[in-house]
Amino acid sequence: MDKLIVTAALTGAVTVPTQTKYLPYTIEQLAEDAERCAAAGAAIIHVHARDQATGAPSSDMEVFGATLAAIKARTDAVICATTGGSVMMTPAERVRVVPTWQPELASCNMGSMNFSVHPIARRFAPEDYRFAWEQQWLEGSEDFIFPNTFKSIKHFIGEMNKAGTRPEFEIYDVGHLYNLDFLVKEGVVTPPLWIQFVMGVLGGIRATLYDLTHLLDTANRLFGPEHFHWSVIGAGYPNQFHMGTAAIMLGGHARVGLEDNIFVRRGVLARNHELVEKIVRLAGEFDREIATPAEVRAFLQLKGSENVTF
Repeated sequence: MDKLIVTAALTGAVTVPTQTKYLPYTIEQLAEDAERCAAAGAAIIHVHARDQATGAPSSDMEVFGATLAAIKARTDAVICATTGGSVMMTPAERVRVVPTWQPELASCNMGSMNFSVHPIARRFAPEDYRFAWEQQWLEGSEDFIFPNTFKSIKHFIGEMNKAGTRPEFEIYDVGHLYNLDFLVKEGVVTPPLWIQFVMGVLGGIRATLYDLTHLLDTANRLFGPEHFHWSVIGAGYPNQFHMGTAAIMLGGHARVGLEDNIFVRRGVLARNHELVEKIVRLAGEFDREIATPAEVRAFLQLKGSENVTF
């Protein structure tokens, strides 16, 4: 697709409310942000659930379902549900959203890794935190391992196949591409593939142009350019826009949002829709049009919003 697919990741499970007053975590806030992002040009909305009182990451299926339904009611964007959840959730908790709500698209993480945001905790004194869970959450990530074994990945893909949900393969390092290649050769996964390069997470590959071209070259060699499409995440500022701009130039696609980065310019806190607006402006400078949800559904061969259960 020549047009740029923009994904908006609204809240994630890593960013804490103390970091930014603009982080949405209630159902209404997430639905409002999704509507604004879709209006700004996001064709895909990536969704995590949060506790309604404290903003903590949640695996509550009722909250998740209500969040998905509220977003669907306010926009025609493709909804991509996380199965990453958070590093504190079990794989069984993380994948429940697929059989329960049967989204059009869902993330599928392609390998285990250290996944840490503990340096963020250094920015705040104990009295700065809005909620009691946040400091321990950030500091504790220094000892987190994000588990994605071959057995659990195969289970996730099996659940997605049964639900008619398209996997979005999350690649945090080059070895994850080899994991995906193995599953293709085993017949577990069938191309064409929708791949997302997740760059700049502490524990994964760095967000540099060198590393992006290395990932892209490896994917081209393993799968052939005709058998996959790709998007990129740059975690943090300015990585989000450096990697997004590189994707615009190289024919890939881009994800933005407060899950990955809280600044629209250096030192200036962003709202989700402002991040979408900025990547759309950058695409315009390179004469890349923005894909609509209908075009994305056709391009990724999605089942359509009428076939979800929320």
